Amino acid sequence: MSAMDDSTQVRWRLILGRYAKKRIDPRLGGEAVRMERALDFLYGREYQGRGLRGRDGQEGEKGPGSLDESQLSVPKWLEEVRDLFPRETLEVVEKHALERYDLRDLVTDRKTLEKLEPNQDLLKMILQFKGSMNADVLNAARRIIRKIVEDLRERMAREVQQCFSGRLNRYSHSPLKISQNFDWQGTLKSNLKNWQVEEKRLALEHLKFFSRKRRQLPWNIVLCIDQSGSMASSVIHSAVLAGILSGLPSLNVKLVTFDTSVVDLSEHVGDPVEVLMSVQLGGGTDIGQALCYCEGLIETPQRTVLALISDFFEGAPPNRMLGAVKRLKEAGVTLIGLAALDSEALPDYDPHTAGQLAAIGMDITASTPGQFAEWLAKRIS
Repeated sequence: MSAMDDSTQVRWRLILGRYAKKRIDPRLGGEAVRMERALDFLYGREYQGRGLRGRDGQEGEKGPGSLDESQLSVPKWLEEVRDLFPRETLEVVEKHALERYDLRDLVTDRKTLEKLEPNQDLLKMILQFKGSMNADVLNAARRIIRKIVEDLRERMAREVQQCFSGRLNRYSHSPLKISQNFDWQGTLKSNLKNWQVEEKRLALEHLKFFSRKRRQLPWNIVLCIDQSGSMASSVIHSAVLAGILSGLPSLNVKLVTFDTSVVDLSEHVGDPVEVLMSVQLGGGTDIGQALCYCEGLIETPQRTVLALISDFFEGAPPNRMLGAVKRLKEAGVTLIGLAALDSEALPDYDPHTAGQLAAIGMDITASTPGQFAEWLAKRIS
């Protein structure tokens, strides 16, 4: 260690924590001391989890009667890490605090909650702990959820809507400049007068774009969503996707969530925030009960797509689930099972149950919302 310069020693001290003090004792400046204290507030829990004693009474540490600085509270700690670390580091630290060390105060204290960076990891934690929130915190959580959902919806909407915008109409042009609708032949013809002989270059003054034929799609879409804890990301994306689909012409979207009970949220399908505020992550899984409920929602089987979004870890005996799928298939319902419906599409699911469902006619896959929208548009067109 003596061969290292001071800055390298400081970095190693911050990595290893205060328990490395005897081996690495660089001259920590004021900011480095604050960093070590802030990191120790969170990552010191790792040592406690291994059965080591806490700060009081620890070898080399001052006991309860010392003149140490007062211990950090969660709000004060959050202020410190926001002040000390860049945004990229802050997001990692906040994620560890929520997911690894279960600092519920981050999402159950209004002032602390409002200081957190709005992202999907935070949204998952809000959904997990909203049952522990009082009315004041819930109102703050709702505002945060709306911001996160609006950002996600903005990213998803154009891709999804484009899948349903109809096929190219090569006899009509559109003022909308969308690259995949570009009419290169029409553009060349309309700009031939701009051919520059000496430079052998064509100046494109007017660009032409095809319009698209719109079809009325009188189809019913039933999204049956497993709200077990492992499906949090899929629940979020499914709620946003349902809101987007419900705004498309001639699509009737119904949304059902389930664990060991079934909740029909179809009346809120256009408002993903309300859907997510109604979701309660966790609990068991009864896919058969949920499919039987959805069976009762179907009036025109030949024009219905039922999407089961689940990890397929069925908690009930499988006969009811398999029987419902067989009846739906025989009636002419288009069935798809999505082991994941989110931006990553990396599922963790029960392959045995998924294989059983596939054997009796349910397509099984994992996809992003855009990929599912593309599949859906092709299937019902």
